[in-house]
Amino acid sequence: MDNPRTLLAIALSFLVLLIWQAWMKDYGSQPKPQPQTVEQPAETRAPSVAEGGEDLPVAPADQPPAAAQETVAVQLPEGQRIEVVTDLFRAVIDTHGGDLREVDLLKYPLSTKKDSGPFRLLEESPNLIFVAQSGLRVGKGKGAEPTHYASFQVDRNSFELKPGSDVLEVPLRWTNDNGIEVTKLYRFRRDSYVIEVEFQIRNNSDSDWTARPYYQLQRTPPVKKQRFLYTYTGGVLYSPEDKYQKIKFKAMQEANLSRAVKDGWAAMIQHYFVAAWVPPLEQTEHYYTRALKGERYVIGLIGPSVNVTAGSDQTTSAELYVGPKLQHIMKAVAPGLELTVDYGVLTILAQPIFWLLEHIHALVGNWGWSIIFLTMLIKAAFFKLSETSYKSMANMRKLAPRLKALKERYGDDKQKLNQAMMDMYKKQKVNPLGGCLPVLVQIPVFISLYWVLLESVEMRQAPFMLWIQNLSAPDPYYILPLIMGATMLIQQKLNPAPMDPMQAKVMMILPVVFTVFFAFFPSGLVLYWVVNNTLSIAQQYVITKRVEAAG
Repeated sequence: MDNPRTLLAIALSFLVLLIWQAWMKDYGSQPKPQPQTVEQPAETRAPSVAEGGEDLPVAPADQPPAAAQETVAVQLPEGQRIEVVTDLFRAVIDTHGGDLREVDLLKYPLSTKKDSGPFRLLEESPNLIFVAQSGLRVGKGKGAEPTHYASFQVDRNSFELKPGSDVLEVPLRWTNDNGIEVTKLYRFRRDSYVIEVEFQIRNNSDSDWTARPYYQLQRTPPVKKQRFLYTYTGGVLYSPEDKYQKIKFKAMQEANLSRAVKDGWAAMIQHYFVAAWVPPLEQTEHYYTRALKGERYVIGLIGPSVNVTAGSDQTTSAELYVGPKLQHIMKAVAPGLELTVDYGVLTILAQPIFWLLEHIHALVGNWGWSIIFLTMLIKAAFFKLSETSYKSMANMRKLAPRLKALKERYGDDKQKLNQAMMDMYKKQKVNPLGGCLPVLVQIPVFISLYWVLLESVEMRQAPFMLWIQNLSAPDPYYILPLIMGATMLIQQKLNPAPMDPMQAKVMMILPVVFTVFFAFFPSGLVLYWVVNNTLSIAQQYVITKRVEAAG
C-alpha cells in the first residue's frame, strides 16, 4: 500500500490467504465429529430412528454410516401449505410435519434491481433444500409420534400480523388414538427475527406419556459458488467449552456428530444470513449431524424427556433465529451467536474495527463515507509508523544514484558490493529495513478490514454515490480499480527504483495485476484502498520533499 515492498507483502499475504482457504476447504483438519464411545446418561441420548425416517435423530449406538451422496433431486413430502406474513417475514409452513419450508426476508431484497422480490433464506426448490424441522420423539415401538413425518391439522391456510398487534401465533394440532393432544405453536413477534416454536402437550389418557423434543435444520449445499471470494456455508455448533465450531458438509459425510452440550446452539450459516436453533439455557441437549441421500445434510439437537402425567399438561419450546447476521441483535438471542459473522482468526481485531465503522455510520448515514472516514482514522493511528517508513524510503531514494554507482563498480562481486552498501548505510545512518515494521503491523489490520467488509451484512447492497450503488458488489464500470491502479503507479514514482532489473519489471507490472485482481472485489474494499493510497501519496510526498530539502 505505502511502497512497492508493502504492495508485494500484501500480494503475498493475499496469495497465502487464498491458498490457505482453498486448502482448508478441501484438505483442512476439520475436527471430525465422532460417535460417542463412552456410556452416556439416558437423558443425553437420542431415541432410535423410526422406520422410514432416515433424518430423524438416533441414539449414539445406532448411528448409521453416512449415506451415499447421490446427485438425484429429493422432494420432501407435502401437505397443506400455510402462508404467514409479518413485518419481517413471508413464511410457508407445511402441515406435513409442521416444517418451516420457506422464509422470505422482506427487508432484504434479492438484488438491487427494482421489483426483484425479497431474499429467500429458507426454501424448498429443485435447486436447494433448506428447511427447519422439529417434533417430539417417543421412541421406536411406543406408538405414533408427532415428528416431522406426522400430519398436523390447522384451521386456516393464511395468517397475517395485523397493524397494532405485536404477536402472531400459528397453531398446528396433532392427536393420536390414545388421547394425546399436541399443539405445535409458531409464535412470531413484531420486529423480531426470532420465531418461537412451542409444543403444548395435553395427556387425556389414563397413563403417563413421555417424549423428547428435537429441532433440526436440513439443507443441500449451494449450487452457485463464488469464484473469487470464499465465504463459509455449512453447519455450526456452539458450546461454552469449544465456542464457535464449524462442521462442514464433508465432515458430516465422514462421521455423524453425537455430543451432549449445555447452553449451546446449532446453526446452518451462509454469506450474510443464518438459521439457528437456540434451546433454553441451563439445559443439556444432545447434538447430532447426519448426511442423507440427495446431498442433504442435517444438524440438530434433541432435548431432555418431557413427562406428561395422565390428565395433565406440559409445554416445551425452543427459539429459531432466521435472518441476517446482525451482531447487536444476535448477541441478545444467545451467547456467541454473533460469532456467525465469521471474521476468522483476526476476530479480535475485526470486531473493534466493525464497532468503529458502525458508530461512524450512525453519524454520517452512508456506508461508503463511513469507510472513507474509517480509513482516515486508521491512517491517523498509523501515522508515526508510516512516517518512519516514508523517511526510510526517502533516504533510500537519496542514496539510489550512489548505490547504482557501487553496483557498477563492483559488478558481480556480491560480497564486496554488500559490504560497500552496508558501510554506506552505516555512514549515512540509513536503515534499509526501516520500512518493514510498519508494513508488518498494518497487514493484520488490512486483512481484518477485508473480512469486516466481506462478512458484514450491513454492507450488502449498501449504496454509496454516483455509479457505486452496491458496496458489496464489484464496481460495474471498473472505475475504482483503475483509480487504485493509478495511485499505485504514482506511489512507485515516489519510491526509489529497484537496483535489480527483474525486480523493477515486477514492480512495474504489479499495479496492472492488482487492478485486474481487484476488479472482482467488493467496491467497498477497493474504496478503502483508493482512499488509503491517496492519503499515503500525500503523506509520502510531503515527507520525501522534506528529506530531500534537508539533504
